[in-house]
Amino acid sequence: MPWDFVVILILLAIVVPILGRRRMKRLMALEETTKPDRLRLYASTVVSQWLAVAIIFWRARAHGIGPAQLGLAIPHAALVIIVTVFFSALVLTNQLVSLRRLAAQPRDAQGAMAQLATRIFPQDDVERVAFVGVVLTVAFCEEFIYRGFVQTILQRWAHLAFFGILAASAMFGVAHLYQGRRGILSTFIVGVCFSTIRWWTGSLLPPVVSHFVADIVAGMMAPRAFRALRDKSPVTTSIV
Repeated sequence: MPWDFVVILILLAIVVPILGRRRMKRLMALEETTKPDRLRLYASTVVSQWLAVAIIFWRARAHGIGPAQLGLAIPHAALVIIVTVFFSALVLTNQLVSLRRLAAQPRDAQGAMAQLATRIFPQDDVERVAFVGVVLTVAFCEEFIYRGFVQTILQRWAHLAFFGILAASAMFGVAHLYQGRRGILSTFIVGVCFSTIRWWTGSLLPPVVSHFVADIVAGMMAPRAFRALRDKSPVTTSIV
């Protein structure tokens, strides 16, 4: 495996989770987050993720890995469209059911992510517009990084699709270290589903759209649910 790919994998597996957890700890240490705090978080997320995608795409192309091999293609249009619609609808349904179920839980069952969600999700129209840009960025960039690049190069290295799926999903889960063990496990499971679909269809479109649906529903609906049920039980749905 090329040395630059090894460096990228080490950064994704170790440095990114540590930095992400440190940043979220700083946010949690604040008495409360302000609008400028959230907007700065959104801006830094957009810039850092697109920069990472640009570097990874550059190095992949330098080693002869084309866009189609990274999932930036729709090899079988009918299959990709059907899977995208079906899986996105499934994700939407799951998010809505999860919001309702988690809202009914007692306050002491909220978990750390409930507190985190109240600090990073948008609170007004300006933040919601900015948040849409963040979700578009996260949905594409994370899928490209983990399902496009990591899954492809590890599958090629091991000559085994199953290894690429599991390894990419494990790294995706660890990237969400700031969500705790439950968050790592849930994002690993989601990652396995997304990676399997990417391998089956040969396209990143289904996981990108599904990722967007999951995050936009959580970000737009959870704050309202928190306000409406403040005296009962906040919602713990989180970004993946």
